[in-house]
Amino acid sequence: MSDNFFGGDFGPPADDPDENEVEAGVSPGDDFDRVGLDAPDEYVEQGDAVYEALLSRLGEAQPQPRLSATRRVVELLGDPHHAYPIIHITGTNGKTSTSRMTESLLRALGLRTGLFTSPHLERLNERIMIDGVPITNEALASNWGDIEPFLELVDSELEAAGEPHLTFFEALSVLAFASFAEAPVDVAVIEVGMGGEWDSTNVGDGQVAVITPISLDHTNRLGSTVAEIARTKAGIIKPSAQVVTAAQPPEALAELQRAAELSEATFAVEGTAFRMLDSTVAVGGQLVTIQGLAGTYRDVFLPLYGTHQGHNAAVAIAAVESFLGGGTQALADDVVTEGLATATSPGRLQLVGTEPTVLVDAAHNPGGAEALATAVGEYFTFDKVVAVVGILADKDVAGIIRALDPVVSEFVVTTSSSERAIDPDELASVVVGIAGADRVLVEPSLEEALEQARESAGETEKGAVLVTGSITLVGEVITLAAREGWKGETE
Repeated sequence: MSDNFFGGDFGPPADDPDENEVEAGVSPGDDFDRVGLDAPDEYVEQGDAVYEALLSRLGEAQPQPRLSATRRVVELLGDPHHAYPIIHITGTNGKTSTSRMTESLLRALGLRTGLFTSPHLERLNERIMIDGVPITNEALASNWGDIEPFLELVDSELEAAGEPHLTFFEALSVLAFASFAEAPVDVAVIEVGMGGEWDSTNVGDGQVAVITPISLDHTNRLGSTVAEIARTKAGIIKPSAQVVTAAQPPEALAELQRAAELSEATFAVEGTAFRMLDSTVAVGGQLVTIQGLAGTYRDVFLPLYGTHQGHNAAVAIAAVESFLGGGTQALADDVVTEGLATATSPGRLQLVGTEPTVLVDAAHNPGGAEALATAVGEYFTFDKVVAVVGILADKDVAGIIRALDPVVSEFVVTTSSSERAIDPDELASVVVGIAGADRVLVEPSLEEALEQARESAGETEKGAVLVTGSITLVGEVITLAAREGWKGETE
């Protein structure tokens, strides 16, 4: 890595893993070629070691409400997060899809981009993208080797002060900031891990602050009301920033507007300053017409299902317009066409199997489940939907199941490998209370659950399997589907 930020090369990371809990992912050694990672065999083991070193830290389910620790590390590194402008994205639902569309639009403009999202579905490299491609294992290991001595130094300082060491996500955020500086990138799109105000990504100063729809989630960490959660998320709004927000509940909007006014930031709200004018179902996605802050973009193909993705696209366009010209300069039509047409959002109504159709979606709260159910009804003509569900603790299980119930014929209740996964029998008791015992099957083994669901869905001509409820579950099913060849040998 460059001496500009890190003062030299400190060698490879130590290999002393101690497994901890993360929200998603599979064992580090799983094959990752199918998602486009350029990972020569000689570097896979080094990339695995980075993941294992991160796992030895306090997990993502236990974030520390502080910025000082992350700020101390990046300060020691020479502030790599100040080497490029940032578009910072928070919200409850749609953060990752909006982040990915924003990055794709920026790349269509010819800019070299960095993208930081979380959690990953299959492999850690997915979280740090450079120019639309997951960071290579070689770069991941090299950059980790450069920052690790500084992480250890700050760990020692924290320990002396009686505070926990840097967490998984704090260390990963530093790694992302450093990787983007090393690339280097022209602009970074940074997705918040949780909340905003004290999230470790908030050491960066977002030129544009983007807020996707806010609803109740992580209430034990962020607040018990939508207003409290919005107040925490509004913490990413920096002085004189440009704020772009999706349509929000009135109490959330009031908090965001107040924060923007205090920060002397501009404030653009979906439905007033910009909007999605139309969405029409198309083969492989939808055609959207979007009125942005500075231009109107008609009948643009978006290869993602669900009207909610059209709204996410409108937010992404407004964010890029804000970044480029303060919302006064329209994007070229070919930029919007290319940017949206090449946008992807793995794990969001993603097709992973045929005969029968198998779709996965990472909905893990009632808002996400409602959007999913609406999309299934609008974009598909299934005559039978068998849902394989596994949900993590502290989630609104009843709210998720109630949202899915109108479009699901049968539920197969299972579990993922996460330590936070709810016991299948406990989860089934809630599902039965909503759907009825005759529509619910319990199968603790995920592979058996999927086999039974595929068999049941295959009994009709237009049957489908829908896997949802947890990002962990979705990641494991994507890996299994690829391994088993559910899309056929030609896919």
